[in-house]
Amino acid sequence: MSADEKKTGKPAPREKKAPTAEQMAAKQQEISVTEFFEKNKQILGFDSRSKSLLMGIKEAVDNSLDACEEAGILPDINVVIDKVGDEEYRISVEDNGPGIVHRMIANVFGRLLYGSRFHALRQSRGQQGIGISATVMYGNITTGKPAHVQSKVEGEDTASGMDIVVDTKTNRPIVSNDLPFIWEGKEHGTKIEYTIKGRYIAGKQSVFEYLKNTAIVNPHAEITFRDPDGKKYTFERATEIMPPRPKEIKPHPEGMEIGDLLKYSGNSAQKTVSAFLKNDFSRITERLCKEILDISGVDGGKKPGSLTREDAIAILDAIKKVKIMAPPTDCLSPIGDTLIKKGLMHVLDGLRPDYYATPVTRSPKAVNGNPFVVEAGIVYGGDIPSDSQIQILRFANRVPLLYQQGACAITKAVSDMDWRRYGLEQRGGKGIPFGPAIILVHVASTKVPFTSEGKEAVANFPELQSEIGLALRLCARNLKSHLNKIERKNKTHAKFEIVQEILPDMAKKAADHLGRPVPSLDRTITRIMNVVWIEPSVKKDGKQKRTFTYKVYNYTSIPRTFRLHAHLPKECIKDLSIYSSPFFLDINEEGKANWEIRDIQPSASVTVEFVLTGEMAETFDADDIYFSGLNPVMVMGAEMLPGDWGIKGMEIIETEEDIREEEEESEMTEEEDLDDE
Repeated sequence: MSADEKKTGKPAPREKKAPTAEQMAAKQQEISVTEFFEKNKQILGFDSRSKSLLMGIKEAVDNSLDACEEAGILPDINVVIDKVGDEEYRISVEDNGPGIVHRMIANVFGRLLYGSRFHALRQSRGQQGIGISATVMYGNITTGKPAHVQSKVEGEDTASGMDIVVDTKTNRPIVSNDLPFIWEGKEHGTKIEYTIKGRYIAGKQSVFEYLKNTAIVNPHAEITFRDPDGKKYTFERATEIMPPRPKEIKPHPEGMEIGDLLKYSGNSAQKTVSAFLKNDFSRITERLCKEILDISGVDGGKKPGSLTREDAIAILDAIKKVKIMAPPTDCLSPIGDTLIKKGLMHVLDGLRPDYYATPVTRSPKAVNGNPFVVEAGIVYGGDIPSDSQIQILRFANRVPLLYQQGACAITKAVSDMDWRRYGLEQRGGKGIPFGPAIILVHVASTKVPFTSEGKEAVANFPELQSEIGLALRLCARNLKSHLNKIERKNKTHAKFEIVQEILPDMAKKAADHLGRPVPSLDRTITRIMNVVWIEPSVKKDGKQKRTFTYKVYNYTSIPRTFRLHAHLPKECIKDLSIYSSPFFLDINEEGKANWEIRDIQPSASVTVEFVLTGEMAETFDADDIYFSGLNPVMVMGAEMLPGDWGIKGMEIIETEEDIREEEEESEMTEEEDLDDE
């Protein structure tokens, strides 16, 4: 008997036996996806009061934009926030989309992982079917109040309205007050109203900032916002040009993983591996299929479902060794150079920037079999602060990314560039640069690789980061060319003004002293300047008409023949006046226009003029003029034509030998002129 037993007179309690495997197994049970996200709300982005408020609005606006674009409707979106209690807000988001049929409303708003876009390989904002239903769930949890949804389909007499609560145990909606009603003045559209615990803030990560940035990359949308103080903001539609509707495609084999290939082969309806490769993937032709099978040594006649892991590895290795076309672009809906510039100009006009660097849209690539396109733009100068770090506007599938900037591949690509060579301050050649600039980067993909379900940052895939870096370099090069051109032009302009003011004054005084007529100084000024001067100017007539004039002076000693080139907005080329110009040469369907100026004499000048009309007229910058056929060191006011324009019939001086011969010819001509005098 133990000491305790002697003391109490009672037997000591037995130690509990550890649970057996059977007992442990009895406690194991399946949890619903809703329960998981209910206990891990931070994964979806609901990890603070201010962020939760923004995330709910973001998900609703994304759905509205997707629905409108899919139906071919120019989006009109109305966002209203009302404060109804301590950290409690009632939010409504209304659109003019196609509406949702009655039987689908409850599942769309009250069931996680329920949607139409997850399996579709095409660009869209929402993909997982989590966002809006998670917002409804979060509102239910934090306030205990249901969400109210209204929807009207075109052609129906009545609209549908219902209250929705998400059952977290079953991941099913609980519906109440399901009643039809007359929605006055509404032909079609959807409205969701929910109450949520949150905190309304101003600044970089605010609802206002999100909607402003959304307007930049969705210039075809009109967004109205009323904040909790009753102040109303309207981001007007900048264009009525709808983005191209993305088409669903088959997966692209580039960058595919072993598990992906085995999954596709196991689900394939094809009878043979050969047919599987040709019919279930994009860009695999009969010839490429044969090459892949020959290199891999895999029997093309076997069934796809019988592929082994070794077969999959051999096929993927073979795919890397053959040249496969880039993914088709019709599954993506990039913003495009012109509309990026239009959106930036429309929303950032209050900053009065000096320059919008010509945006860059890269060719499509693929990561993990999913096509993607990277776009970039830079805004410089004006009222943008020059003593702080530049602002980075990050977007994925036309959606602003406001959080986790440091974890994003876009930020890393910006930080890894040496911006000092492009005119911005950067300590040590690494990190986010300082200067009066705003950088925009947009990643469009059939499946953007986000770092989390909250869709706040783009993952650091090497292929993706490389493309972002290339787009940024091209855009930065445009900015650097502009800054160099302005610097050279200012210096030459100062020299020109001195020559024009001092020489005529000296000549007049000398002529008065000698009692002789004032001599012509044209040839003298020409020899001093020794440039072909291109002076641009623009006249604005309302919002949609611009007259562009280029005065071309030959301040060299010999006649000059060369071409001018401009990439005009293709939306404006139907009503161009350039066709009547005596110097007009041709223009292609992309808007690349060419003029040829022949034998312009020394000290002479000619004028090239055209008018752009339409909503895209303002996106053309008068300084975006190029030349070909001349030594670049003697041209002021225009850049040398890029090598990818494909212009034929005009030699472009590029080599040092050509430049040296041109300079020697010019010097000889000047000596002959002096001898004649």
